[in-house]
Amino acid sequence: MSSIFEKVLASAWTQFFKAQTLERGRTYARQNRVSLEQVGDQVVRTRCLGSAGERYSQSLIFKDPAQTRHYLVCTCTCPVRRDCKHCVAALEFLSSPANRQALALARPAAVEDSPPALPERLIDDLQPRPRLILASLEFTAFEPRNGRMQRQIQHRAALAFAYGKHYATGTTHVSILTSTLGSDLVNQKSDILETTATEILRIRRQGERERQYRQRLTDLGFKVATRQSKALPDSAGEMYELPGDKAWLHFVLDDLPKLRDEGWEIDIRDGFGFDVTPVDDWYAVIDEQDDRNWFDLELGIIVNGERLSLLPILVNLLRSHPELINPADVARRGDEEQLLVQLHHFAQQGGGPVQVALPYGRLKPVLATLGEFFWREAGNTSVRLNAADAARLNELDDLPLSWEGGERMRHFAERLARIKDAPVSLPDGLNAQLRPYQLEGLSWMQALRELEVGGILADDMGLGKTLQTLSHLLLEKQQGRLDRPALAVMPTSLIGNWLDEAAHFTPQLKVLALYGAQRHQELDDLQGYDLILTTYALLPRDVEHLEKLALHVLILDEAQYIKNPKSKAAQAARQLNARQRLCLSGTPLENHLGELWSLFHFLMPGWLGSSKEFNSNYRTAIEKHGNAARLQHLNARIKPFLLRRTKEQVATELPPKTEIIQWVELNDSQRDVYETVRLAMDKKVRDEIDRKGMARSQIVILEALLKLRQVCCDLRLVNDMPVNPRHGSSAKLAGLMEMFEELLAEGRRILLFSQFTSMLELIEQELQGRGIDYALLTGSTRDRRTPIREFQEGRLPVFLISLKAGGTGLNLTAADTVIHYDPWWNPAAENQATDRAYRIGQDKPVFVYKMIARGTVEEKIQRLQQEKSALAAGVLEGRSQGDWKLGEDDLKALFAPLPPAPKKARRQAG
Repeated sequence: MSSIFEKVLASAWTQFFKAQTLERGRTYARQNRVSLEQVGDQVVRTRCLGSAGERYSQSLIFKDPAQTRHYLVCTCTCPVRRDCKHCVAALEFLSSPANRQALALARPAAVEDSPPALPERLIDDLQPRPRLILASLEFTAFEPRNGRMQRQIQHRAALAFAYGKHYATGTTHVSILTSTLGSDLVNQKSDILETTATEILRIRRQGERERQYRQRLTDLGFKVATRQSKALPDSAGEMYELPGDKAWLHFVLDDLPKLRDEGWEIDIRDGFGFDVTPVDDWYAVIDEQDDRNWFDLELGIIVNGERLSLLPILVNLLRSHPELINPADVARRGDEEQLLVQLHHFAQQGGGPVQVALPYGRLKPVLATLGEFFWREAGNTSVRLNAADAARLNELDDLPLSWEGGERMRHFAERLARIKDAPVSLPDGLNAQLRPYQLEGLSWMQALRELEVGGILADDMGLGKTLQTLSHLLLEKQQGRLDRPALAVMPTSLIGNWLDEAAHFTPQLKVLALYGAQRHQELDDLQGYDLILTTYALLPRDVEHLEKLALHVLILDEAQYIKNPKSKAAQAARQLNARQRLCLSGTPLENHLGELWSLFHFLMPGWLGSSKEFNSNYRTAIEKHGNAARLQHLNARIKPFLLRRTKEQVATELPPKTEIIQWVELNDSQRDVYETVRLAMDKKVRDEIDRKGMARSQIVILEALLKLRQVCCDLRLVNDMPVNPRHGSSAKLAGLMEMFEELLAEGRRILLFSQFTSMLELIEQELQGRGIDYALLTGSTRDRRTPIREFQEGRLPVFLISLKAGGTGLNLTAADTVIHYDPWWNPAAENQATDRAYRIGQDKPVFVYKMIARGTVEEKIQRLQQEKSALAAGVLEGRSQGDWKLGEDDLKALFAPLPPAPKKARRQAG
């Protein structure tokens, strides 16, 4: 055996290898994985069996340790390329006594003799080709911030440059290669030397070109890795990293293909965290049947030629990483961002791990429109949707989907999206010229009937909901479809209004008012009428007869009367059988979203889920947490079935409306009583809340607030309260009389509303004492038409109306002034009352006065009204929303002491 081999094998050659590499290589040697292939003067070639069953070739160059520090150069054909565990195994193999003898026999000549000198040739025009190795390492490490062992993962990119079959990088080794070697990594500053049988090739490194390649990585966001990582050995190349997972995913999906096109060699190692399989296509399958009102929808992707439903993929992701597809998180994501998803399907089939990247731009419409159905249908590959939800399919139109089946349902969805655009002709003989928005409403009702779904006409008061509905019924009759009666349910006060409008606008319709003690005589002969009118009070009493009657259209006017789904009227209405159901209401949402659910539960039972599901999916998120995404989702669902127009939007011919807060300062007697009542009620409410909690103390809270409101109106409304004749019983009443004198002197026609009929009686006494004529309408008024006619004809200048009895169904356009004597929580009730005067047909500017006692509970109610209006606007008009909840801060405000009395009380308009 030559002395050079002996010197090297006897030297400290282990210094050239890492400890882990030495340990693995020695294991391979003990497992007899190495065989001797070839022996030269200074070169030995071996073969080693790798862990995956592949054999790699090692080339070992030996130099005299006394002459150079680089006396051992080891290269291998494995992915590591040099100084690997296979080289260690080869050296251990050669170090054994038996193999040393074999090595000596294979090459008996003395190698100490210097080989003959060979000529050298410079190659300085060979351009490098960049190679990028991508790898990841997952490990567990101690995290000081939370004091726990935590899963971590590192990703690295290693850059090297190929010169022919050789690789160069920024390591400190100098390479001297022979033609028998494979590839090797050499020092960045050195030339590459390759020895052949006839010459030495000196390959000149192209430093500027290599710098350009490094700059290319820098431009893509890479930075030189400063932290050590075992994701790749140092010999793999110059180490780079990206700032985060988002950057890595963007690089792999968008930049890596460009590098390949530019000629880069890309080596992706097993286990690389962003090794993404491309999605071949997206598809949608609809399974529908003509005889059912639901359909099944499957959305999926095609990967490696296989169809995979998105439903189980996203459900599994929700369980493991809910933050990735939380609606709020998804909304914040850019459309270009990608969601990395593991596909367990291929692993279950015995294949390797597969992951895909799904762009948020595609997932957003899917999750926004179908999210809650996805989570409800866990375990399935498709979701089951009500036909009314077909409109959601339109949200997916912009996605590049391959559709299969569902032509009827997709056509249905398109028609829902254009539901207000369907042209329709006016019925013959209609005694009215419909305004454009009213014609649109008629078209909408006709389209709903054609699609066999219901809807809510939610126009503002005074925009002609009754006229639009009568036009719809007349057109149905003329088209031969009104072969069954239509039934309209309404408050008692509206029966006369419907009879009058039907007689005037649609005299062709045969109308019956099923009302009064003698109505039972008509119950057996209802088929002969086109339209039957009844009331919410009578409906539960007559439901046994009416539920047997086949109806063409069922109409609920002032449909907010069924906002409590457990009320007798609501339950009775749901029992009736009709081809089409319609709700008419200017205020379908007054206090909370549960009222809107009740209306849709009547229109399309089950469509918005059970009350519990609706609360979970929408009400809690919107009302308690102000979740804009949930609000937008609800708006999108109800949009085809709710037609909402405000006066400001469509009735441009209406004159202006001016709202004025008429501030009132309580007199001294009222202040004293207010403070006495406030202290007593505050203690009573606090004690009740301590016993039962806030939610179960609402009745006591409202009772306490009622007494404070009564004090603000007039002390005579409060039982057993003494009145100081010097101060009077009410500063507000005194102020009202002053307003009457001024307004009547200007020739104004006045509507005055109050919640308290007893307050109206006190106002009556004052008017009588001043000789002012007036009309009165309360719940006990038998003849409603006479006072309305007298006011409209100008015989009476003042109309006193209780809010409950006259807040809906009246046309009082003779008025130009509306006064709200006392405010209440629900702004919709006040707006409805105002709309008795401010409606189609009004040709005078309307002034609305709200009398509010400054510093009292009335001022707090005014603030809460504004917050409740925001909730209705958010749902009905798609605006941003908010809602108030009676909490501790609200109680403190409502029961706060009066501010100090001003030195001189005076009224202010503002």
